[in-house]
Formats: sequence, C-alpha cells, structure tokens
Amino acid sequence: MNYLRLVVAFFWVGVVSEAAYRVNFFFQLFQSLVSLAVAIIGLQVVFTYTGTLGGWEQEQILALVGVYLFVGGVIGLVIQPAMQQFIESVRDGTLDFTLTKPEDAQLLVSIHQVNIWSLIDIAFGLGVLAFALTGLGEKVGGAQTGEFLLMLAAGGVIIYSFFLILATLSFWFVRVENFLTIFQSMYEAGRWPVSLYPGWLRYGLTFVVPVAFATTVPAEALIGRLTPVTLLVAILIAVFLFVVSRVFWQIGLRHYSGTSA
Repeated sequence: MNYLRLVVAFFWVGVVSEAAYRVNFFFQLFQSLVSLAVAIIGLQVVFTYTGTLGGWEQEQILALVGVYLFVGGVIGLVIQPAMQQFIESVRDGTLDFTLTKPEDAQLLVSIHQVNIWSLIDIAFGLGVLAFALTGLGEKVGGAQTGEFLLMLAAGGVIIYSFFLILATLSFWFVRVENFLTIFQSMYEAGRWPVSLYPGWLRYGLTFVVPVAFATTVPAEALIGRLTPVTLLVAILIAVFLFVVSRVFWQIGLRHYSGTSA
C-alpha cells in the first residue's frame, strides 16, 4: 500500500507539473493522431491487395496495432521519461537526493517522472483494440483474455527491465540516452507481426530488443495464436530480466560517486 501511495503521489505531481504547459496536450494529441493514422492507413493499403498477411487477418493485425499504441503509451507515460530523468540525475549528481530517501531508490527513479499526455496514446490504443474485438467477436474467449493480460504484464516487465538495464549503464557511460532513442525507433516495427520480418530481424526484435514480447506476443494471446512454449518463454524471460536488472542496478549504485566526486 505504501508503494501504491508513492505511485499515486508521483502521478499527481506529474499532473500538476504538466498542467502548466497545456499546449503540450495539443502537441501530443496531434502526434498521436498522426501515429494512429499512419498505422491504420498502412493497414488499409496492405489489405486492399490481400486477405491475409502472414496468416494474420485484418482484424487480428488491427488488434496488434491497438496493443502497439497502448504499450507505446505506457512506455511514454512513465518508463521512458523516468529513465531519461534518471540518466540526467546520474550525470549532474542529483541522484544523491533520491538515494537519501527512506524508500527503495529503484522504485523512486522508476516513477519520479510522468508524462501524463501519453494517456492519449493509451486511450487510442484501447479504442483500436475495442474496435478490433468487435470484428473478432466470439473468437476471443475467457482463456484468450487471461493469456492476453498475462502476456501484457510479462511484456511490460520485460520492457521496463530492458530500459532499466540501459539506463543503469549511465553509471559508466555518458550518452546512454541515445540507446533509448534507438529503442524508440525500433519499436516502430512492433506495429506489424514480427513473424513477417526476415529471420535475423525477427531474432533481433525478440531477443536483442524485446519488441515482440511487448506487442506481437500479447496480440497472439488475444487472437488464439499463442503457443504454450511462447507463453512459458515470455514468463521466464520476464522473471529473468527483472532479476538481472535489479542486480545490475545494485552493481551500478556501487559505482556511483555523486556530487562528492
């Protein structure tokens, strides 16, 4: 409950902070509309010439687009801004103030920066997902919904852990935020099923930069294409990366000199 209160408190601080720059809402709205339009128009163009794409029907890929927008919104809401702020705090030494707090420092750096305007992407993602589900209809049952929520959670843990590992590199390197930018560029590939890409790229988007676990795998669970092996692998990778990111974070802290250097 104490952790939940912290999350709510930081979210409210983010609301108050961002409310002072309301023009950002319109900028984010425009950006989100462009992203949505590009995804939908691209989908319509492709399915003008074919009924299926790599075994995926139009409604199924539309569900994937919904997942892509939703997860991207979650990343933009708290994961990416918090990690960018963490990297900056390591560079200028202000991480000292976080480390003196009585709560777990990893939790604090993971939630201390919130971009509330990314809620627009989350809302758009849920809207597209709901629209796709009307087309899928009875094909989506309780089992698929449960697996979808489980894979969505596993994908979220994988992405968070991946970002934390990259951000923790700032204890040794200077321009780590460039890695976050590269991830954002590669995340664009997640609007399509990774099975459509060449083998080397499919492998990279699954095990090097885990985009597949954030988008394709949850969508596969929702439409009934998920295999038990993939489900198990996703859970194991989520647990493994979370533990690795925690250990790597603790190692990084031991190399932090702060403003006392």
